[in-house]
Amino acid sequence: MTKSMNLFSAITAVVLTALTTAAHAIGPAPAPLAQRETLTVGFVKVGHLSPMLNIEEELKKFNIDVKRAEFVRYADARTALLSNSVDVSAVGPGDLAIAASQGSKNLVGLTGVGGSLKNLVVRKGVVINDWKDLAGKKIGIAPGSAVWFQWAMTMIEKGVPYTSFTPVNIQGGGTAFLQALKRGDIDAMVLWEPFESQAVAEGDAYFAKGLEYSQAKSVGAELGMLAASREAMTNKKEAVRRFLWVYLNAEEQMAKNNDVFADAYSKYTGLPIAITKESAKIIKLGGVLTKEQVRLQADAAFKQGIVQKDVATDAAALYDDSMVREIKR
Repeated sequence: MTKSMNLFSAITAVVLTALTTAAHAIGPAPAPLAQRETLTVGFVKVGHLSPMLNIEEELKKFNIDVKRAEFVRYADARTALLSNSVDVSAVGPGDLAIAASQGSKNLVGLTGVGGSLKNLVVRKGVVINDWKDLAGKKIGIAPGSAVWFQWAMTMIEKGVPYTSFTPVNIQGGGTAFLQALKRGDIDAMVLWEPFESQAVAEGDAYFAKGLEYSQAKSVGAELGMLAASREAMTNKKEAVRRFLWVYLNAEEQMAKNNDVFADAYSKYTGLPIAITKESAKIIKLGGVLTKEQVRLQADAAFKQGIVQKDVATDAAALYDDSMVREIKR
């Protein structure tokens, strides 16, 4: 094993340990609601949200009906929450800064959902081993996405000019990235699971181990965030509490057993188990987001012109994980 591989393995061990040390056991299940309640839940079909798999069936036990709303992007889920079209959903950690910059207080961050190492996914036949190898390459990105923010902030902190590569903006979900890679339209892509592992498993790409971008101080390794509308937190608070208990309970079980996680991942996303088994090895379920990290993200977003106002304090105020801390004993 080379010195660089040894270093990568050491970094991986440290990061994955950090992602799991904050776990707490889930407390006893709350009692069912006295009266029937309906909760509109936003679903985004990505691996780190696999605890959503049986949410409808489980919430029925608590006298709660689920109305499902499916989204391809976090940005769409954020818009739905801000407009009270859904009660709870997953969004990006940086969406609190965006909401705050728009003067809205209707988005309440509840908890992160998981973390992972992030390596640039490179098309087979293209050589990218170091940051200097980005020169002249076409990199597929989703502007404004959570992973794009991780990528951009990492480059800034490492002093790598964003102009060192040619960004190719790709709209829509991960499938569009995979198609662009297969066609040779892009040399690499800044993407999310399960599409990263899918590209590698299908033999179209490899992970550039030398380009890891989940550890920017201003962004961190968080992959997503469960959030509620403030209206739901006011009028359906106990239903939201039970949603969180069901989600966190499923998350805890999946985090303990990678095979259980991979199976749920496959059923939730519709991907073959061979792909989700590999992807599940990369993702560590359990939020790593904190109020301070939200503040740092918002500060960085302002300094880089992603949001037009300094809303670091306001964004941090929108993150309230007190209910999750009550559920986790």
